[in-house]
Amino acid sequence: MSSATKNAFLSLAIERQALKFGAFTLKSGRTSPYFFNAGLFASGGDLHRLGECYAATLVENNADFDMLFGPAYKGIPLATATATSLFTQFNKDVPVAYNRKEAKAHGEGGNIVGAPLQGKVMIVDDVITAGTAIRESIDLIQQQGAEPAGVLVALDRQERGSGELSAIQQVQADYNIPVFAIANLTDLSNFIKNDDQLSVYNEKIAQYRAQYGIQA
Repeated sequence: MSSATKNAFLSLAIERQALKFGAFTLKSGRTSPYFFNAGLFASGGDLHRLGECYAATLVENNADFDMLFGPAYKGIPLATATATSLFTQFNKDVPVAYNRKEAKAHGEGGNIVGAPLQGKVMIVDDVITAGTAIRESIDLIQQQGAEPAGVLVALDRQERGSGELSAIQQVQADYNIPVFAIANLTDLSNFIKNDDQLSVYNEKIAQYRAQYGIQA
């Protein structure tokens, strides 16, 4: 993965305060020195730049896929922005689909919107926390007779779940599919170490990682 793609993403995330530093209580009850909220990429320009980072991550990793799937709700604009950037940057025109939270009983019906799920399907989301949305997406893809090709997320926290594995590692192990991330916690630490204001958080990140990080 190119450092240019990682740095472009981290720079945008910090600029938009989608990536914040301080003390944040997570759902797990852990107190994290940083917090990521992709919902704060809230303009056309943000989504354009973010889509470029997602698309470049797929291309730079030589990911093998036929189409994109965005889990409701955050995955919907992310998959759309990625598909647009794949076309404008790399001349790769791929179908996109997403799901509804509740199946529609009228009109076209069903809970899948966009292209039919077929071939190798890449799931696009913001992060994998517990992995619940990703597992539901994989079930949905398989029910349609398609094949999950992998998962693409923005940030890998490189953090253990309830066991020794991270949620990302658990998904990889359970389904034997790759999980790609634009950047991970190591990239974040490297990015802020030369920043006068943000480098002070690196010690806190190192302490948090020592307590909750996955084995390298």
